[in-house]
Amino acid sequence: MTRIFKTFLIFSVLALIIWSCRELEPEHGPGSVDWSERTVKAQVVDSLMSGQTYLSVYSQIYSSKEKRTHDLTATISVRNTNSLDSVYIEKVEYYNTAGELIKTFIEQSVFISPMETIEIVLSEDNLKGGTGANFLFYWKKKKRTPEPYFEAVMISTSGQQGISFTTQGRRIK
Repeated sequence: MTRIFKTFLIFSVLALIIWSCRELEPEHGPGSVDWSERTVKAQVVDSLMSGQTYLSVYSQIYSSKEKRTHDLTATISVRNTNSLDSVYIEKVEYYNTAGELIKTFIEQSVFISPMETIEIVLSEDNLKGGTGANFLFYWKKKKRTPEPYFEAVMISTSGQQGISFTTQGRRIK
Protein backbone atom coordinates (compact mmCIF):
# COMPACT_ATOMS: atom_id res chain seq x y z
CA MET A 1 0.00 0.00 0.00
CA THR A 2 1.15 3.47 -0.74
CA ARG A 3 1.80 5.98 2.01
CA ILE A 4 -1.01 8.25 0.74
CA PHE A 5 -3.49 5.37 0.79
CA LYS A 6 -2.46 4.37 4.35
CA THR A 7 -2.87 7.97 5.53
CA PHE A 8 -6.27 8.21 3.84
CA LEU A 9 -7.34 4.91 5.43
CA ILE A 10 -6.28 6.02 8.91
CA PHE A 11 -8.11 9.35 8.61
CA SER A 12 -11.19 7.61 7.23
CA VAL A 13 -11.30 5.18 10.16
CA LEU A 14 -10.79 8.01 12.68
CA ALA A 15 -13.52 10.10 11.04
CA LEU A 16 -15.89 7.13 11.13
CA ILE A 17 -15.17 6.55 14.83
CA ILE A 18 -15.69 10.20 15.70
CA TRP A 19 -18.88 10.43 13.64
CA SER A 20 -20.34 7.26 15.19
CA CYS A 21 -19.78 8.62 18.73
CA ARG A 22 -21.76 11.82 18.27
CA GLU A 23 -25.28 12.14 19.64
CA LEU A 24 -27.89 11.47 17.01
CA GLU A 25 -30.85 12.52 19.11
CA PRO A 26 -30.98 15.83 20.98
CA GLU A 27 -30.72 15.31 24.72
CA HIS A 28 -33.70 16.30 26.79
CA GLY A 29 -33.00 17.70 30.21
CA PRO A 30 -34.95 18.73 33.28
CA GLY A 31 -38.41 19.92 32.43
CA SER A 32 -38.57 17.96 29.17
CA VAL A 33 -42.06 16.73 30.02
CA ASP A 34 -44.64 19.24 28.82
CA TRP A 35 -46.42 19.58 32.16
CA SER A 36 -48.91 22.13 30.77
CA GLU A 37 -50.56 19.41 28.65
CA ARG A 38 -51.20 17.35 31.80
CA THR A 39 -52.75 19.87 34.20
CA VAL A 40 -56.02 19.11 35.99
CA LYS A 41 -58.46 21.34 37.82
CA ALA A 42 -58.07 21.59 41.60
CA GLN A 43 -61.58 20.21 42.28
CA VAL A 44 -60.61 16.92 40.55
CA VAL A 45 -57.90 16.17 43.13
CA ASP A 46 -59.37 17.85 46.25
CA SER A 47 -61.09 14.68 47.51
CA LEU A 48 -58.12 12.33 46.98
CA MET A 49 -55.58 10.89 49.43
CA SER A 50 -52.27 12.73 49.46
CA GLY A 51 -48.71 11.65 50.09
CA GLN A 52 -45.12 12.73 49.75
CA THR A 53 -42.21 10.65 48.42
CA TYR A 54 -38.47 11.29 48.74
CA LEU A 55 -36.06 10.12 46.02
CA SER A 56 -32.27 10.38 46.23
CA VAL A 57 -30.37 11.01 42.99
CA TYR A 58 -26.70 11.55 42.23
CA SER A 59 -25.24 13.97 39.70
CA GLN A 60 -21.79 12.83 40.82
CA ILE A 61 -20.27 10.03 42.89
CA TYR A 62 -16.88 9.78 44.52
CA SER A 63 -14.21 7.55 43.05
CA SER A 64 -11.09 6.25 44.79
CA LYS A 65 -10.53 9.61 46.54
CA GLU A 66 -12.81 12.27 47.93
CA LYS A 67 -11.48 14.80 45.42
CA ARG A 68 -12.18 12.61 42.37
CA THR A 69 -15.75 12.26 41.11
CA HIS A 70 -17.61 10.68 38.20
CA ASP A 71 -20.37 12.70 36.56
CA LEU A 72 -23.63 10.80 36.02
CA THR A 73 -26.73 11.01 33.86
CA ALA A 74 -29.86 10.44 35.94
CA THR A 75 -33.22 9.28 34.61
CA ILE A 76 -36.01 9.87 37.13
CA SER A 77 -39.07 7.73 36.44
CA VAL A 78 -42.53 8.44 37.83
CA ARG A 79 -44.72 5.39 37.29
CA ASN A 80 -48.41 4.80 37.70
CA THR A 81 -48.67 1.08 38.50
CA ASN A 82 -52.47 1.05 38.35
CA SER A 83 -54.14 -0.23 35.18
CA LEU A 84 -57.46 1.56 35.84
CA ASP A 85 -57.00 4.99 37.48
CA SER A 86 -54.74 8.00 37.00
CA VAL A 87 -52.54 9.33 39.79
CA TYR A 88 -51.79 13.01 40.25
CA ILE A 89 -48.53 14.78 40.94
CA GLU A 90 -49.02 18.15 42.64
CA LYS A 91 -45.42 19.34 42.86
CA VAL A 92 -41.91 18.09 42.09
CA GLU A 93 -38.98 19.78 43.85
CA TYR A 94 -35.30 19.21 43.08
CA TYR A 95 -32.70 19.96 45.80
CA ASN A 96 -28.90 19.91 45.79
CA THR A 97 -26.52 18.30 48.29
CA ALA A 98 -26.72 21.35 50.58
CA GLY A 99 -30.53 21.13 50.67
CA GLU A 100 -31.03 24.21 48.50
CA LEU A 101 -33.98 24.16 46.11
CA ILE A 102 -32.66 24.02 42.54
CA LYS A 103 -35.91 23.81 40.64
CA THR A 104 -39.63 23.22 41.06
CA PHE A 105 -40.82 21.24 38.07
CA ILE A 106 -44.57 21.76 38.40
CA GLU A 107 -46.76 24.22 40.27
CA GLN A 108 -50.19 22.75 39.43
CA SER A 109 -51.58 19.20 39.64
CA VAL A 110 -50.85 16.98 36.64
CA PHE A 111 -52.08 13.47 35.83
CA ILE A 112 -50.24 10.28 34.99
CA SER A 113 -52.45 7.89 33.06
CA PRO A 114 -52.93 4.23 34.05
CA MET A 115 -49.69 2.23 33.55
CA GLU A 116 -47.91 5.32 32.20
CA THR A 117 -44.35 6.35 33.04
CA ILE A 118 -43.07 9.90 32.76
CA GLU A 119 -39.41 10.77 33.05
CA ILE A 120 -37.12 13.63 33.96
CA VAL A 121 -33.57 13.35 32.60
CA LEU A 122 -30.66 15.14 34.26
CA SER A 123 -27.78 15.15 31.79
CA GLU A 124 -24.25 14.18 32.77
CA ASP A 125 -23.05 17.77 32.43
CA ASN A 126 -25.73 19.03 34.86
CA LEU A 127 -23.80 18.98 38.14
CA LYS A 128 -26.12 21.27 40.12
CA GLY A 129 -27.35 18.45 42.35
CA GLY A 130 -23.94 17.19 43.39
CA THR A 131 -23.26 13.97 45.27
CA GLY A 132 -26.41 14.10 47.38
CA ALA A 133 -29.24 15.53 45.28
CA ASN A 134 -32.87 14.94 46.28
CA PHE A 135 -36.32 15.03 44.78
CA LEU A 136 -39.56 15.54 46.69
CA PHE A 137 -42.78 14.46 44.99
CA TYR A 138 -46.17 15.58 46.29
CA TRP A 139 -48.94 13.35 44.93
CA LYS A 140 -52.61 12.34 45.23
CA LYS A 141 -54.53 9.19 44.40
CA LYS A 142 -57.87 7.46 44.94
CA LYS A 143 -58.15 5.49 48.18
CA ARG A 144 -57.75 2.01 46.64
CA THR A 145 -55.24 3.03 43.95
CA PRO A 146 -51.60 2.01 44.54
CA GLU A 147 -49.16 4.80 45.28
CA PRO A 148 -47.08 6.07 42.35
CA TYR A 149 -43.66 4.45 42.05
CA PHE A 150 -40.54 6.62 41.89
CA GLU A 151 -37.16 5.37 40.71
CA ALA A 152 -33.89 6.88 39.50
CA VAL A 153 -31.31 5.22 37.26
CA MET A 154 -27.85 6.79 37.25
CA ILE A 155 -25.29 5.85 34.61
CA SER A 156 -21.90 6.91 33.32
CA THR A 157 -19.59 5.43 30.71
CA SER A 158 -16.02 6.21 29.80
CA GLY A 159 -14.20 4.16 27.20
CA GLN A 160 -15.02 0.54 27.99
CA GLN A 161 -15.84 1.26 31.63
CA GLY A 162 -19.34 1.88 32.85
CA ILE A 163 -21.18 2.29 36.12
CA SER A 164 -24.88 2.28 36.83
CA PHE A 165 -27.17 1.94 39.82
CA THR A 166 -30.71 2.70 40.87
CA THR A 167 -32.50 4.29 43.80
CA GLN A 168 -36.14 3.91 44.78
CA GLY A 169 -38.46 6.49 46.30
CA ARG A 170 -39.48 6.26 49.92
CA ARG A 171 -42.81 7.58 51.20
CA ILE A 172 -42.19 10.11 53.95
CA LYS A 173 -45.69 11.43 54.52
